[in-house]
Order: sequence, then structure tokens, then C-alpha cells
Amino acid sequence: MLSRAVIHISITIIGIAIVAIGLRLLLSNYYQTYVVASGSMIPTLNINDFVIVSKLTPFSELKVGDIIVFKSVGSLIPQELHETIVHRIKQIDSGTNGVRIVRTKGDANPSSIPLIDYPIEAHNYIGKVIYVVPKLGVISTIVNPPTNYLIVAGTIVLIVIYYTRTLKREERTRA
Repeated sequence: MLSRAVIHISITIIGIAIVAIGLRLLLSNYYQTYVVASGSMIPTLNINDFVIVSKLTPFSELKVGDIIVFKSVGSLIPQELHETIVHRIKQIDSGTNGVRIVRTKGDANPSSIPLIDYPIEAHNYIGKVIYVVPKLGVISTIVNPPTNYLIVAGTIVLIVIYYTRTLKREERTRA
């Protein structure tokens, strides 16, 4: 027989998941989340840190020192055209025709990497990092599909079993 604590925990987990999914859908036009995948920003950002990125800061308002997320012009990964990068702005220039060009660099990197850290233009820009939750990204590495679906399905099955047994027990006590 399942304890009430297991049921309450299961319901809480499902509730949190529903709220998280709802918020993500509602706020996806304004905010995105990413998990830091490399050590290029150590000590500011570590591997598996969870970053919240605002899409509300326009590219034209970025300043040197801001940490941004962007799609690189090229890639260091074979078979990839672009990488999603989280780096700090080191330089802002006006390129040809007055087009704003940003150069970034990872805090742990000795210098900017061509086609990764520059040239970054407005169409490469995703958003500005506004908040960091240390190590929260570990959860996403553990609870990726299909594991997350199995956890939710298992929780629902446990709840159904619990309530079915509870109803049967109540029927027996009435009879």
C-alpha cells in the first residue's frame, strides 16, 4: 500500500511540472532557459549552471561586460553549422554600413575565437543572461526524455493505484 506521503510528493511533482510547463509556454516570447555545457565561462558560470535569458534587451542596447546567448557564425563541432554560445561581450564596433558587430569571449578563454565569438550581429543574438541558478542544469541531464515521461507516467500510475485501493477499502468498510 502506498503511503500518503508518496501520494502527496507525487502530486506536488506533477503540480510543479504543470506550472513549469505553463510558465515556459506563457513566457517563451520573453525568456528562455539554457544549461551551460562548457567551462569557457568559469568562474562566472560553471558547467550545468542554469541560466535565464531575457529576450527583452535589444541588441542595440547591449554593453561591454554583458553576458549574452547567441548562435555562432561557425562551429568547432564537425557536422554542425552553428553552436549556441553563452559568452561575455568584450567589444562592440560598427561594421560596414553602420551594422553593429559584437565580439565576445569566454571568461576562461585566453582570447576570442573567430567564427565562434565574432562577428556577432543582431540576427545571431538570442538574449541577455539575467539570472543564474548554480547546478540546476544537472536535473535536465538526468531527467531528459524518455526518463521524464517515465517519471510522470509512473507517478500517475501510482496515484491511480492508490485511489483505486482507497475506494475499494471504503466500499468494504461500508458493506
